[in-house]
Amino acid sequence: MQKQLKNIIPLLFFFISFSQNERTLEKLYPTENIDIKYHDEWGKNNYNKMINEFKKSPLNFGDVVFLGNSITQGGGDWSERLNYPNISNRGIGGDVTDGVLARLEEITFFKPRAVFLLIGINDLWNVNPETPSKDYIGKNIVRIAKIIKKKSKETKVFVQTVLPIEKKIFAEKINNINIMIKNNHDQSIYDIIDLHSVFVNDQGTIKKDLTSDGVHLNEKGYQTWVNFIRPNFRNLFK
Repeated sequence: MQKQLKNIIPLLFFFISFSQNERTLEKLYPTENIDIKYHDEWGKNNYNKMINEFKKSPLNFGDVVFLGNSITQGGGDWSERLNYPNISNRGIGGDVTDGVLARLEEITFFKPRAVFLLIGINDLWNVNPETPSKDYIGKNIVRIAKIIKKKSKETKVFVQTVLPIEKKIFAEKINNINIMIKNNHDQSIYDIIDLHSVFVNDQGTIKKDLTSDGVHLNEKGYQTWVNFIRPNFRNLFK
């Protein structure tokens, strides 16, 4: 009997520990069907779908994380693009700044080596260019960076400026958001990568040869992005 107990007790500890870990991980993600301000219907459904996918493949401690919306998600395997093995793609098509804020627990829990953030265009796109305001979007972007840095002090945070799109009606608002990101820059919290500057043309819209549909990037667009951020990326490992 004692021998049987010796065999059973370690198994019990294993299952208890495993169950506790599962519950801990579950708490890192937004609850199912969370209502995120400024998600459109497609974005809401896709958000829930992708959160469930992330639960199945949690981050690893010390990953580099690319965080954002469909533009980030569309980059696919960022490890392959940047020739580094530990990059996780946390882009969600249709996501907005409030959506990112709601899912930061996973990011900060795993203490990433770096986070490359690009978010904001869907906030403008989903309702109209005035709702939410440019101030609301800009403040949310800065808030995301501050939360990551506060909860994961060793993480290097890169805030990438919002990319231009083909519709001129959005150009001024995008510029204003990017100005706010720059004006609130605190090097102890985040570094700025002015991605907008390499994608914008003389009319303030996205260069046509870098986009597939006026918003999303084609392969040349992704390669332009990679080439521009590569120096920042290499500096992480010096």
